[in-house]
Amino acid sequence: MKLTLDRQILALCITGTNTFSTLLVNKGTSIPAFQTLFNYILLTIVYTSYTVYRYGLKKYFKLLLVDGWKYAILSLLDVEGNYLTVLAYRYTNLLSAQLLNFWSIVMVVLVSFFILKVRYKWTQVLGILICCGGMGLLLASDHISSGSGAFIPTQVKGDLFGLAGATCYGLSNVFEEWFVSKRPAYEVLGMLGIFGIVINGVTAAIFDRDAFHGATWDGDVAGYLVGYTLILFIFYSLAPVIFRMASAVFFDISLLTGNFWGVIIGIKVFGYTIYYLYPIAFVMIVLGLIVYFLAGSMLGDSKKPWLGKGQEHGVDGLGTAKQKAIKKARRDGLVGDRVA
Repeated sequence: MKLTLDRQILALCITGTNTFSTLLVNKGTSIPAFQTLFNYILLTIVYTSYTVYRYGLKKYFKLLLVDGWKYAILSLLDVEGNYLTVLAYRYTNLLSAQLLNFWSIVMVVLVSFFILKVRYKWTQVLGILICCGGMGLLLASDHISSGSGAFIPTQVKGDLFGLAGATCYGLSNVFEEWFVSKRPAYEVLGMLGIFGIVINGVTAAIFDRDAFHGATWDGDVAGYLVGYTLILFIFYSLAPVIFRMASAVFFDISLLTGNFWGVIIGIKVFGYTIYYLYPIAFVMIVLGLIVYFLAGSMLGDSKKPWLGKGQEHGVDGLGTAKQKAIKKARRDGLVGDRVA
């Protein structure tokens, strides 16, 4: 129940950030790198400060020295995923950009299989295929509706940016799942924030400079930026829980339901029209999610193969299989209340 609620909150967050991005573009303010910078600043203020408080300066700077390069790679993938995805809204519409997120599922499955040695049951693969089939119907619906006059001339260019962003997202999601399964979430989010500021700042200085000077700046734009930042911060804060309780694959396919929240926003706010295939696709995606999740073990995807058979290499954090195993052992009287 908690997992379902969390993933729906995340889906709503994605829809919220997509909506604010579209509103900014409609106001003539397309600054894909700059608008995300405030999220990394907020992550740094909240989570880096807490990490320094927990570790102390000496241990924190040692962490930067030893593992900083790993977090820099994670931040690079995350920043460029955000930049390319938001950039896509300059050339395409809300519905089309959201539909392209399904590609990140393919990336996550491939990377998880070949690098993290995750092995999927045939029923889990079936669930993924059902979800992808639902996305195929959504793409077909988008293509049909675009033929009725809603097609944007630069939509192909926007789709390519969307695919590139989804690729970066898929890679960063797997990397983040690996990190939060072994490290405290506040450490990961803090590092993501501090390196994100640097990388995102450089990206904005290079690619957003001209757009920044030509952008519209008024009270509405300020409100959109504040809304975008707060919703994105909530999304980043909740994501590690899903990565621990389930997996990057489940995380990505869960966000597909955000397309239907996007449809509601598109109809009510932007005046979009939809095709009858949308509700059919929705049922397919939900069914695929159910098949995928029920196909797992009692611990689900929270049991990570790279952490050892007993999850001994993992962190005892919220939502992890290690925490679940310890709690079960305590209930069975196999261990005491204190566990090393």
